[in-house]
Amino acid sequence: MNSIGVLTSGGDAPGMNAAVRAVVRKALFHGIKVYGIERGYAGLINNEIKEMSLGSVGDIIQRGGTILKTARSLEFKTYEGRLRAFQNLKNHGIEGLVVIGGDGSFQGALKLYEEFGVKVVGIPATIDNDIYGTDYSIGFDTTVNTVVDAINKIRDTAFSHERTFIVEVMGRNAGFIALEAGIAGGAESIIIPEIPYSIEEICQKLIKSHQRGKLHSIIIIAEGAGSGIKLGEVIKEKTGFETRVTILGHIQRGGSPSAFDRILASRMGAMAVDALREGISQGMMVAFEKGEYVLKPLETAFSGKKQIDLEYYRLADILSI
Repeated sequence: MNSIGVLTSGGDAPGMNAAVRAVVRKALFHGIKVYGIERGYAGLINNEIKEMSLGSVGDIIQRGGTILKTARSLEFKTYEGRLRAFQNLKNHGIEGLVVIGGDGSFQGALKLYEEFGVKVVGIPATIDNDIYGTDYSIGFDTTVNTVVDAINKIRDTAFSHERTFIVEVMGRNAGFIALEAGIAGGAESIIIPEIPYSIEEICQKLIKSHQRGKLHSIIIIAEGAGSGIKLGEVIKEKTGFETRVTILGHIQRGGSPSAFDRILASRMGAMAVDALREGISQGMMVAFEKGEYVLKPLETAFSGKKQIDLEYYRLADILSI
C-alpha cells in the first residue's frame, strides 16, 4: 500500500486529533503517503483532500475537536454521492481509508467497502461511548471528566444555597456519560434511558435526605431519558424544594483530551495503519476490549446494542443513599 486517506466524521470528540496524528506519523514512518480529507464524507465528495506531512500534525495531540473538521453529508447517503467519493479516492491514488467517528461514520465506511471494494478501517470516536463491540470510544473519558468537573462546581452552589440541582448531560440514546459521571460526582440520583425510573421514588429519596439533614442534592439525567427542565418542574411541584437546572450542552464535546483518550487514540490510529499495511482491511474496525486492542469486522458495530452494566447501576444507587 502506497497511500491512504484519513477523515473524521460525525460529532467531534476529544482525542480525534491524537488519532489523526497517529495515523499520519505511523503511515509516514512506513513510507506510506497520507491524505487528509476535510469535513468528513462531504469533503470526500467535494474533493477537499490534501497531502499530510509530519509537520501538519505537530502540536495537535493536546487539542480538542479535529483539525480535519467534520460535517454531516446527506449526499453521501445516496449511491451517486458515494460514487463521487470513490472516484475522488481513485483520482488521488488512495488505496485505503481510515474513518474516525461513530456508528453513522462506520455505516458510510462499510458502504464504501461493500459497493466499491475500498479498504477501510474504522476508529471509534464518540463521546456517547455507544458503539457496540468496543469497551471505550475516543472522547468518552474526557467528556466524563468534563461533566464531573461541572458537577463539583455545581455542588458548591447547591450546598451553599441548599438547593436541588438537575444536571442534564449528553449521550444521545445511551446513559454511559450520565452513569460514569454520576458515580464519580456522587450524584444522589442518576436517570438514564436504559433503566425505567419512578419520579415518585426520586422525590421520596429527596424528602428522606432532607429529613436526615441533607439539604442539597445533585440529580443527573441523560438527554435520552427526558428533559432536565421538565424534571426540575415536577420535582419542585411534588417536594416544594428549591430546584435549579443546568444543561451542560456542547461544553462536553470540547477541551483538551485526557491522557487516557490520547493514548487510546494513538494506539488505535497506529493499529489502523498496520491493518491497512498488512491487508487486514476488508471492512474492519479497531476496538478496545478487556484491556486489549483488537480488530473486528465493521459489521460488529451494528450487530447489537451496547448494554449498561446493571450491577454498576445498582452500585450507584447504593452509594447515593
